[in-house]
Amino acid sequence: MSYESFIAFRYLRAKRKQAFVSLITLISIAGIFLGVAALIIVLAVMNGFETDLRNKILGVTSHIVLMKYSGQMEDYENVMKKAETIDGVAASTPFVYGQAMLKSQDGATGVVLRGISTDSVLKVINIGKFVEGSIQALSEKKNGTGGLPGIVIGKELSKNLGLFLNDKVDVLSPMGIPTPMGIVPRIKKFIVVGIFESGFYEYDSSLAFLSLSECQNFLNMKRNVTGVEIRVNDIYKAGDIAERIEKKLGYPYWARNWMQMNKNLFAALRLEKRVMFIILSLIVLVAAFNIITTLIMVVMEKTKDIAILKAMGATSKSIMKIFMLQGIIIGAIGTVLGCIGGVVVALNVEKLSLFIENLFGFKILPGDVYYLSELPSRINYSDVSIIVLATMLICFLATIYPSWKASKFDPAETLRYE
Repeated sequence: MSYESFIAFRYLRAKRKQAFVSLITLISIAGIFLGVAALIIVLAVMNGFETDLRNKILGVTSHIVLMKYSGQMEDYENVMKKAETIDGVAASTPFVYGQAMLKSQDGATGVVLRGISTDSVLKVINIGKFVEGSIQALSEKKNGTGGLPGIVIGKELSKNLGLFLNDKVDVLSPMGIPTPMGIVPRIKKFIVVGIFESGFYEYDSSLAFLSLSECQNFLNMKRNVTGVEIRVNDIYKAGDIAERIEKKLGYPYWARNWMQMNKNLFAALRLEKRVMFIILSLIVLVAAFNIITTLIMVVMEKTKDIAILKAMGATSKSIMKIFMLQGIIIGAIGTVLGCIGGVVVALNVEKLSLFIENLFGFKILPGDVYYLSELPSRINYSDVSIIVLATMLICFLATIYPSWKASKFDPAETLRYE
């Protein structure tokens, strides 16, 4: 250990008369600890939000949606075969999209109807976990139901309408049927064969699945479909693959990838993440000012020591190094403790949020207000590295001025009155 490092460490060990300086040093360490920990925790939660939101969106929706400018798609089997020959495409499935109203004894609400092929849909999307029933039940005819077709609804939708497994529900189409009395709504009775929970409130409260053939019949689409959903091997190459699909199929087909369909949402999340990083970095800056204060007070108290060191042959560079090392050590201690504390909390944020909810009896993320009902967390260790490096850089810059002032002391002037 060099003598500069030895003296720097020794100055950190406060004597009785230096208790106030020691207190400010602890405050500096605590400030850096809180700043680093807060940055790691908040960015981990925001990364968790983005990842969880993306997974839930890509669970119920596909990576690429292929449709026609002219409306309904007739030859979807041929389109699927051509799309699946393109490199990077994993699977495809047809879908029918429409809007309707569900009516039960407890009420009525508007829903989005999605007709799906039970044979291929699970290769493309992940609906989530099923509370009751299954998606395959859409293609099964149950005894004792009078041959009623099946419908799968979300958990929140089942709560709102008071529906359970094997309950009957009326589905009303806005596309009415012409009669001598005028246009009347098309009404058909279905039986609930499954209740799913995607974890995404918007989907769980407004989405209903029918089998492809039943949805085509109900919406009077014959054998046509709305489009084809496609799953790719690499979600970040979905844009390039969508362009290749469009190029191969040509007009009037068009494709949109998941990034285009949710562009505004993920752009807002990224912007919010950057803003939070800047705001929380101010905590570290405040702690850096504490380091400056601490070093200035130490320099003022150690003027005699500085003069003696210079009289013994220490250079201005060595004096500057002593106080810079002292500031860097303070910053390093706070950064390491903050990094450990932040990572530990970020890894257990879901358990901590549940504990707080149970302790105070409230929901941190109400599902009917926010996109997600749980507080997710995902540590991005590249973010942690940036936080650590940025904090150490700020602490290093904070040591320059007081260390430079210490190196400029004249030993003759200092010792003259001692």
